[in-house]
Amino acid sequence: MDDRSQNALLVLRSQCGDREALEELLGGVQPRLRAHILRVSGPNDADDIAQDVLLQICRHLPLLREPQYFRAWAYRIATRAALKSRGRFRLWLDRHDTEAEVENLSVEENACSILLANELLSLTENLSPASRAVLSLHYVEGFTIGEIAAILQLDVGTVKSRLAYGLKSLRTAVSQSITR
Repeated sequence: MDDRSQNALLVLRSQCGDREALEELLGGVQPRLRAHILRVSGPNDADDIAQDVLLQICRHLPLLREPQYFRAWAYRIATRAALKSRGRFRLWLDRHDTEAEVENLSVEENACSILLANELLSLTENLSPASRAVLSLHYVEGFTIGEIAAILQLDVGTVKSRLAYGLKSLRTAVSQSITR
């Protein structure tokens, strides 16, 4: 059974009152949501925001009509909460603009990899929030362009544009970093 089907089953069981299924569902999504929130909001309030997001998920889970889209739905809640914490939520609503920073999730535990990952993370700080969110959701979280458009409530063309802009900006930052 794939992750989407597994999550859908856990959502349905949770909606029927199965506490163990809810704990498994939240336990499976919590670390990645927290990392996503950290990329968007920064380290200061990521834990508090993540806790609030998990509470929102618990409260609104009975209202989720399409359990197979749980992951995208959870990321939408997390992205909005993180942007709101940064004071960018109003701008995001006005422009349907959102962003997050690229995350280091599966880097091998050797010094070279860790240094490279930290350097890439620092380079994303200069990207616009919209580009960081799209880069993070696509390259770190593995969402398709269509899924990102649904999560961020944007047109597919806008997602593609932000992805291209983010990559171009990241390439520029990397080349400037190398020449220093």
